[in-house]
Amino acid sequence: MEKYRIIEDQIPIEIYQKLRIESGLSGKTEEASQIGLKNSIYSVMISDKDKPIGMGRIIGDGGCFCQVVDICVLPAYQGKGIGKLIMKAISDFISKKLPASCYVSLIADGNASFLYEQFGFKDTMPASKGMYLKK
Repeated sequence: MEKYRIIEDQIPIEIYQKLRIESGLSGKTEEASQIGLKNSIYSVMISDKDKPIGMGRIIGDGGCFCQVVDICVLPAYQGKGIGKLIMKAISDFISKKLPASCYVSLIADGNASFLYEQFGFKDTMPASKGMYLKK
């Protein structure tokens, strides 16, 4: 994986919006992206030379509750271990920087749960059920 560069810094809005759309996630407005990105607890982006190819973030209060979001990789780079690089960086941040009692959650779409399980995430059912409200 030496050819890929791991960047632990706030993700630029244009790159964030482009990676979400091109990876098959829903689009986010300029306003939403601007507010959300500056309030990230942790952000990581993977690039191939100078081309951004994947990203992930942690959001939340940084103490009691956090959520892993925006995990995505461009289709041409999927299946090459990029998602594992992103999750490794996120997992390292969680273990080193978040308090032991912090509840870290995520929403796993499709087969992404298999990736997240490799980093210790478990299904919450039947003890609890994830829910959402879309504005």
